[in-house]
Amino acid sequence: MSTPGQAENRYGRWPDDERPRGRRGRPLDGMRRAARRRGGRQGGERAMVPEAEFTSYYGRPVVKESPWQADIPAYLFTGGLAGASSLLAAGAGATGRSTLARNSRVGALAAIGASTFFLIHDLGKPSRFLNMMRVFRPTSPMSMGTWLLAAYGPLTGLAAAHEIVGALPVGTRKVLPSVFTRALQATGRPAGWGAALVGPAVATYTAVLIGDTATPTWHDASGQLPFVFAGSAATAAGGLGMLTTPVPQSGPARRMAVGGVIAEQLAQAWMTRSMGLSVQTLHEDRAGTLLRLATVLSTAGGIGVVLAGAVSRKPRGATGAQLLSAVSGTALMAASACTRFGIFHAGQASARDPRYTVVPQRERVDAGHPVRSDRTPPGGG
Repeated sequence: MSTPGQAENRYGRWPDDERPRGRRGRPLDGMRRAARRRGGRQGGERAMVPEAEFTSYYGRPVVKESPWQADIPAYLFTGGLAGASSLLAAGAGATGRSTLARNSRVGALAAIGASTFFLIHDLGKPSRFLNMMRVFRPTSPMSMGTWLLAAYGPLTGLAAAHEIVGALPVGTRKVLPSVFTRALQATGRPAGWGAALVGPAVATYTAVLIGDTATPTWHDASGQLPFVFAGSAATAAGGLGMLTTPVPQSGPARRMAVGGVIAEQLAQAWMTRSMGLSVQTLHEDRAGTLLRLATVLSTAGGIGVVLAGAVSRKPRGATGAQLLSAVSGTALMAASACTRFGIFHAGQASARDPRYTVVPQRERVDAGHPVRSDRTPPGGG
């Protein structure tokens, strides 16, 4: 403790009239702090104080981690699978590949059913989903996503029901009410085209939804996430088509899968180059493991697609080609799921660590670009 007439600082105790001072009369410790702010040099000497490490109050998170659990990344994956499968089904139906069209439409119905279950399970009760439909707000990704699901679900159900009834034996179809079968025949095909139109939005709107949050990784990648999710959805839909459809009819599914893998990898490379400090979360811990696994699985699945096509052209190669196609399709679907789960966990990790919020804000302030909290609101004050 200093005595009266003395000042205590990190350089020791000095009488007030004997403290070391610079040319402008400032105490030495104040000069050193100023030197550090100007780049660490004063009068040609290197400052001995290390660079400051910016963090939050007691290291606590600055933004609140989302309360979402595993239901939400599963919802992201199944929604993407459903939307892209409807698009694949429309193309397959237009080119006369009825088996692929039927399998893709039934798969889309199963996927959107699972996606709705995961969403409602996360919300806690079905009435909360219905309550979200009381508002139609184009500027809200959550509101628009709710209405997209509400429109897409019935269209997918009608298209899938038309395919299922059409595949039944003639005797079984006669048991069904004629009004029901005629209604399906009249509405099934238009519903399939409607689902194909809405499907791409269903596959990608979740990227806009999470990118619109304050979670650092998701927010920093908001410009590229829709392209990553689009590629991931195409990969999954192509994989499902390959898994469920004989090789002679699964050509569009194989092409969609390969295109999805390429698009997803390019979009991820663009995303990692565009992000700031939060890109580290994509390479660390659980998120890094999942995204590396996704790359391995998608590469293996892509190679399997090429091999399946080559084997199918050989005499008596149908069995081997079908096995390769099924294994490759499974790998591609797993790769898509790993991508969604990996991006989800990367965002959660960035919210828990305050440096992903504090350091970029500090850099923007130092560069003369104030953060939102530093700006004067409209009307002053």
